[in-house]
Amino acid sequence: MQTILLADLPADFRARALQWAASFVHCAYFEHNDLQQSAPGAFARLLAVAPAAAAAPADLAALPPYLRQPPLGAPRCGFVTYDVKNEIEALGSRNFSGLDWPALHFFLPETWLYWRSDTLEIHGATVGVLPAILATRVPPSVAPPTVPPLLARMPRAEYLQAVEDVREDILNGEVYELNLCQEFYAEQVTLDPVATFWRLNAASPAPYAGFLRHHDHYLLCASPELFLAHHESVIVSQPIKGTRQRGPTPTLDEQQRLALLHDEKERAENLMIVDLVRNDLARIAIPGTVQVPELFGTYGFKHVWQLISTVEAELRPDVDLAAILRATFPMGSMTGAPKIRAMQLIERYENSRRGLYSGCFGYAWPDREFEFNVVIRSLQYRADTGYLSLQVGSAITYDSVPVQEYAECLLKAQGVLQALHTSIREQ
Repeated sequence: MQTILLADLPADFRARALQWAASFVHCAYFEHNDLQQSAPGAFARLLAVAPAAAAAPADLAALPPYLRQPPLGAPRCGFVTYDVKNEIEALGSRNFSGLDWPALHFFLPETWLYWRSDTLEIHGATVGVLPAILATRVPPSVAPPTVPPLLARMPRAEYLQAVEDVREDILNGEVYELNLCQEFYAEQVTLDPVATFWRLNAASPAPYAGFLRHHDHYLLCASPELFLAHHESVIVSQPIKGTRQRGPTPTLDEQQRLALLHDEKERAENLMIVDLVRNDLARIAIPGTVQVPELFGTYGFKHVWQLISTVEAELRPDVDLAAILRATFPMGSMTGAPKIRAMQLIERYENSRRGLYSGCFGYAWPDREFEFNVVIRSLQYRADTGYLSLQVGSAITYDSVPVQEYAECLLKAQGVLQALHTSIREQ
């Protein structure tokens, strides 16, 4: 390991490091944006790279032995797409996909950088890494990419009708709540993924942000939501349900926060998912240890206020990561309740496969500790085909008003659209 004082590094070191790292076919960068104090949780700041990977798990069954492989000090970095639901339950996915990620993938980094409060640690293959990063040229600020207005895979009228249909399903007892998502896309786009990530990170800083390269596939993520974290014996989930736009002045902003906090519909959405998460964690927890230390916390991000609750439990010592995912994935905040029926209806109403959207992205350590976010507020991009995907959604309950749910989707897209300097062409 090599340790360097952060004070001895240039101010743009992180930009140089990611520029260097993005040349590897496997690259994962996790960023907390110094939001540890103002958010209920945050990633570590970690950058990992590897050349063409050795054998990696292709399904959940292969994950536990893979994580036990040496070297024992290295994190395994990777992702789990929404379609892993099909391995966990008797479900399928037949909708259109312009992305085609592998269902899941983890890689063992050849080199990884770990930022502490005042030092940088370089692990793994360290020879020549620091000089190579310092010699890396960060392209000067250039004009934003030329991205055409994004098209809706689900036209607005169809989305509004889908909300009404979900409300009817709720009235008929099919589900209590359903997270309905839609895709906005562009084709044959040429994009600089690193520069676009930094624009997104500036437009919408988040505690669970990240950059991922998997060959020609890229994820540019500005997620505020924790799916699961395991530290020592405690496993934690922090579902988000409830959104309000930030106010333009401190007084109006506080009014927006209080309006969110006291909105009965938003509280009902949040509470239903908290109950679902409590049930999921109970399947892998020491009996009697599931608790909710914070219910309906209000947290402010650049564009929105969010209603976030925290559910935690003492994890049983015999449970591995694959078993944890089987019990909890996909996260309830992105499906609805009850989960299996909600996922069946999602397949009916949505026009696109979600890919990595509403999956998770993170890192797992050999000592069983891990952190995974919920992939939202993100761009998925294929450099080989130029396919660009922005997906957003909202929770539908019987009290939902279709046009308000559509407006919430556009609000959640705001940071990504700002980073792309583009808009949505409504149909």
